Amino acid sequence: MGETEIRDDRAAGRLEALQGDEVVGHIEYFVLESPARALVPVHTIVEPAHEGKGIAGSLARELYRMAAREGVVVAPLCPYVVKWAERHPDEAPVADPGLLAAATDWLRAHPGRF
Repeated sequence: MGETEIRDDRAAGRLEALQGDEVVGHIEYFVLESPARALVPVHTIVEPAHEGKGIAGSLARELYRMAAREGVVVAPLCPYVVKWAERHPDEAPVADPGLLAAATDWLRAHPGRF
């Protein structure tokens, strides 16, 4: 396995893991603006040939680091990111329940987005 690079494609709402020119995994997310700004991961996908190599965990870790650099929180709706955060409480602060509810409402209001 080659070096994995992670890049944020904010316009597309994708945090991507690349090996060379190949996207081997990604997290689909959106930016919640209200009641507070938050990154909201919705889906984590790793290509079958690359499963079990820690790519999903690397993506989740980078999402939380990205949020910390931006001074915002992560409000995870993606089941994988929720479980990852539970296993890494030192890296993944718990989101306010109100933010999670607002993120869920946003997602319901935009059914074609994901």
